[in-house]
Amino acid sequence: QEQLVESGGGLVQPGGSLRLSCAASGFTFSSYFMSWVRQAPGKEPEWVSTIASDGTSTTYAHSVKGRFAISRDNAKNTLYLQMNNLKPEDTALYFCSRDPATRGPGTQVTVSS
Repeated sequence: QEQLVESGGGLVQPGGSLRLSCAASGFTFSSYFMSWVRQAPGKEPEWVSTIASDGTSTTYAHSVKGRFAISRDNAKNTLYLQMNNLKPEDTALYFCSRDPATRGPGTQVTVSS
């Protein structure tokens, strides 16, 4: 069945970096745009970034532009999110998503000193 599994979250100090990964299976990963979405406690989900199916085009939310970088390896069916200069407001559960009905369980990112 179609499956997305995120990893790479953790606790990091402000200014630190993390790299999230999302392993995809059960569908033709290389045919789809893919996105990262995050949800902080008590808040609505927030779109973070999207990458084209071939990786040639990326878009970012204003809140993360210049600090985060989305990428993919279609040979490995894996999506990535490199997060630099992390801020406490980046604390959230991060999901990779193919569409609103297809996303993983998420990986927790906590930015705190």
